Amino acid sequence: MILFVFNLVLAIVWVAITGSASFINLVFGFVLAAIALAIVRSSYGGVLYLSRVRRILVLLLVFICELTKSVWAVAVAVMSPRMDVKPGIFAFPLTVDRDFEITLLANLITLTPGTLSVDVSDDRKTLYVHALDCSDPDILRRGIAEGFERRIMEAFR
Repeated sequence: MILFVFNLVLAIVWVAITGSASFINLVFGFVLAAIALAIVRSSYGGVLYLSRVRRILVLLLVFICELTKSVWAVAVAVMSPRMDVKPGIFAFPLTVDRDFEITLLANLITLTPGTLSVDVSDDRKTLYVHALDCSDPDILRRGIAEGFERRIMEAFR
């Protein structure tokens, strides 16, 4: 996030130096600043700024796909004449350990229909999740670990 703000500041400085406050010039300055930050960042062995943006966009795409699948599954479950669901709460062991990552994971789970983040253990190693259909919690755990959690770790580490 700090790199994005720094990139934006450099783009605004570019607009001030060139004297042209058009949207196209701001975008051009933003692209030039992103390239400059990528060059500087790669010389220090850090994760490239543009690579991180791509990973965040992949996380967003994964969320949209999961959201679409969950909306469909909940709609089918609700509209079926015999609701065959087994609601329940299961414990999800966390691999992410930073507060931001845990909060993001919990919010992505809560925003997905059919699931709700209930609580995080005091040691921040377990997330408790309520699911509309908790008939096989292992599949739910694997889906969260291979989907949201893995993408969060790729995007923010």
